[in-house]
Amino acid sequence: MTDTPDEQRPETVTADDVAALAGVSRWTVNRAYKQKASISAKSREKVMLAAKQLGYVPDLLAASLASDKSNLVALLIDDFSNPHKLVMLERLTRILRQGGWDTLLVNTLNESDPSSALLNASQRRVDAAILIGSRYDDKGLATALGARRVRKLIVFARFSENPDTISICCDDQIAMSTVADYVIQKGYRRPFFLAGPQTSTAHLMRKETFFSRWHQEYGVKPDFIAVPAYDQRLAYDQLADHLSTQQAADLPDIIVCENDALAMGAVDAIKHKCGLRVPEDIAVIGFDDVPQASSPHYRLTTYRQPITAMAEALVQVLQGNHGAGALCQFSGELIIRSSA
Repeated sequence: MTDTPDEQRPETVTADDVAALAGVSRWTVNRAYKQKASISAKSREKVMLAAKQLGYVPDLLAASLASDKSNLVALLIDDFSNPHKLVMLERLTRILRQGGWDTLLVNTLNESDPSSALLNASQRRVDAAILIGSRYDDKGLATALGARRVRKLIVFARFSENPDTISICCDDQIAMSTVADYVIQKGYRRPFFLAGPQTSTAHLMRKETFFSRWHQEYGVKPDFIAVPAYDQRLAYDQLADHLSTQQAADLPDIIVCENDALAMGAVDAIKHKCGLRVPEDIAVIGFDDVPQASSPHYRLTTYRQPITAMAEALVQVLQGNHGAGALCQFSGELIIRSSA
């Protein structure tokens, strides 16, 4: 006679079983699995040895219900075509894990507003929702159904004026002023700006800062085109179309790009579609310093965002060191290569 499926299924090992074998209380078992909990090394060792012997795995959901903390954060991202987002994801998930947080990745590419994703995140009892993307504007966040239900609402790598959010970002005004000063210092006089999506967010100020600095210096504002997504191929197509309509004397001498994905598309368009040289005919400058920026094909001059410092600040925010409305801004550095 064979065992029934119920008879074959092993019994669930509980914290009480571990406590009995280790000779400690259930309370001690629970604390042994909490980071920074007050418990002696000897007691923790007893618990871990007993847990290993019994094959005990703590129930994280039950623990979060008991403590009102899940150690889980939701990362909401709306743009996977931008290589800088992959850099952010790697850095964020690694540093969050080191700090004791697991991550729930939510792809919101096809969602026009974050309401549904934020509501879903709040229902999963996340400790925070972290917004990474260009479509999350303050108006949308103000009306998002789930925005007030998540414990912390954090806008990463962007600035938000929403009083319910915490912003962690590069100081775009300092950054783009640095870029503009470099362009002026190098003697360029016909800049063209390649912008990203023209959303209604108040914090998309790279273009505005560059234009303001240029107008202050020369009394005019550069021409620009806006690419509907931070996509290298779209940038290639739109810039190639634009440059093909220009007379040689009217071509820009430098293209300043809102990020590196656009800049790499610009380099490809200048070289392969227009048959021109970078930087001898048209120079290119980017923003972010993605890994591909240093490749021999691009050698982009670009502004490097301090992603590691920003990710470490995120951990501080999760630990409760900043409240709603806080702004954590960081300065990066201009990385000079051969494209400009």
